[in-house]
Amino acid sequence: MTDLLIIIILGIVEGVTEFLPVSSTGHLILAGYFLGLPEADATFDIVIQLGAILAIVVLYWQRFLGVLIGLLRRDPGAVSFTRNVLLGFLPAGIIGAVAYGAIRSVLEAPGIAVVVVAVALVVGGVLILLIERTAPLARTHSVEAMRWRTALGIGIVQCLSMIPGISRSGATIMGARTLGIDQKTAAEYSFFLAVPTMMGATTLALWKGRHDLGSAQLSAIAIGFAVSFVVAVVVVRWFIGMVSRHGFAPFAWYRIIVGAGALAWYFAR
Repeated sequence: MTDLLIIIILGIVEGVTEFLPVSSTGHLILAGYFLGLPEADATFDIVIQLGAILAIVVLYWQRFLGVLIGLLRRDPGAVSFTRNVLLGFLPAGIIGAVAYGAIRSVLEAPGIAVVVVAVALVVGGVLILLIERTAPLARTHSVEAMRWRTALGIGIVQCLSMIPGISRSGATIMGARTLGIDQKTAAEYSFFLAVPTMMGATTLALWKGRHDLGSAQLSAIAIGFAVSFVVAVVVVRWFIGMVSRHGFAPFAWYRIIVGAGALAWYFAR
């Protein structure tokens, strides 16, 4: 398999899974292991996620521009939106900076990582099914209307996604659902929260790995970035419609099937 094809495959995997509650990092690890690709590069896996994040900026540019203009005018809604996104990012930003080395060591240990991802996929799928059945009646229907304690609580729950396979979007969305956020707002908040979270993770990964980055790796990152961006634009639009019609249960069952299959395949080999 050529290097270019590998990069394209991983870019597609990232673009498809970044905003679904199925764990993009977990899928990159599984794809690398079961397709017999070269050993995973944690810096590559983290940085190409920024392509998917750019898709959110493009798709929601009017929302972001409106918030920016609102901040200049001291609009209460814009201030609340910004506060809630920053509070949701804060816990992951702090813990990620402290635990970066431990997280990277797991991502770069293929055998251990595959088992961790597979188990996390199954456990996360079961939890999504339980939360969907027991979530309280939604009482908050916009990011602006969220209380600051709710935003901070979701941010704390998001930290669970540092375990490969848990899913950043899944943790964020399910945390929001347990705190009374409706399905559409929970999904959109996970999109908005991804922007500072993944920008922070990418900046940290590039800084930590700056001495190891050569022109070949930078070219690979650029291609993976572009592919993940294009795919994510399509997937995000589909995801919102899917959630509005069917909720999150289909993704829970997908996680359970993929996780159980990955465990069976891994131990069979």
